Amino acid sequence: MPASPVAVERKGRICVVRFDLGDGKNALSRRILRDLTDAARAFEDDTETSAIVLAGAADVFTLGFDLREAASDGIGLAERRRLQAIGPRLCRAWETLEPMTFCAIEGWCVGGGVALAAALDLRLAGASARFYVPEIERGMNMSWQSVPRLVALMGPARTKRLTVMAERIDAERARDWGFVDEVAPAGGAFDAAMAMAERVAALPPVQVRMCKEGVNAASTALHHAVSFMDRDQYALAAQSEDYREGVRAFLEKRKPRYTGR
Repeated sequence: MPASPVAVERKGRICVVRFDLGDGKNALSRRILRDLTDAARAFEDDTETSAIVLAGAADVFTLGFDLREAASDGIGLAERRRLQAIGPRLCRAWETLEPMTFCAIEGWCVGGGVALAAALDLRLAGASARFYVPEIERGMNMSWQSVPRLVALMGPARTKRLTVMAERIDAERARDWGFVDEVAPAGGAFDAAMAMAERVAALPPVQVRMCKEGVNAASTALHHAVSFMDRDQYALAAQSEDYREGVRAFLEKRKPRYTGR
C-alpha cells in the first residue's frame, strides 16, 4: 500500500496535519477519511500539544468526497450504514480534540471539506478560497452531522443558501456569513493559521483545554440529537433514482434531470 498522503509535523506545542495528493483535486477518498481520523485520534492522549493546524494542498483544500466511491448498488443496508459512518466519525474525532484546532483553506473547499472545516475551532482562508456544498444539488442529503455546526456558525438562512441552494461563495462572503474567521492574502491561510496557533501555544495549556471544552459543551449540546439520523437519510436518498441521476450527471459532466423518484 502506498504511503499515506496525510503528514503530521510537530513544531513545539503546535502540530501541523496536512493532506496533499498532489493532483489538484485532493478528493476525500475513504482511505483519506480514515487516515485523517487516525491523525486526530493520535492526539487523544497527547498532553503536550496546544494547537493543531489542518491544511490541504497549497492550491486546493479539497474538492470533497470522491464520487467514484459513491456507488451503492448491490450493497446491503448494514454495509451502507457502516460506510456512511466514516465521514461523521472523522468530523467528531476533530471536533472533540482538546487542543485548539485551526483549518487553513486555500482554493476550493467543497462538500465534505466544508463539513470537516466546520468541525474545527477556527477557519482561516486565503483570498482565493471558494466554498461549495453540492450534496443536495447531486441528489444526496446533507450528512456528516454538519447541519447543526453550520447553523451554529452562520444561522439557518445562510446555511440553507450554502447547502440547499448550493450557492458558491468566496472567502470574503464566507467571512461575512460567519463560516470563515479571517481572510488572508491568497496563499497566506497557513501562515495566518500558524500565527493564531502560536498565540494559543503561548497560553497556559491546561486552561486553554478546559475553556475550549466548556465553550463546546455550551454550543454543541444538542448537535447529535438533531443530526444522528443523517446516515439513515443518506441510505434512503441513495435508493432514489434522483441520487443515481445526480452521481451519473456529475461523472458525465452534464446537467442532471431530476424527477422526484
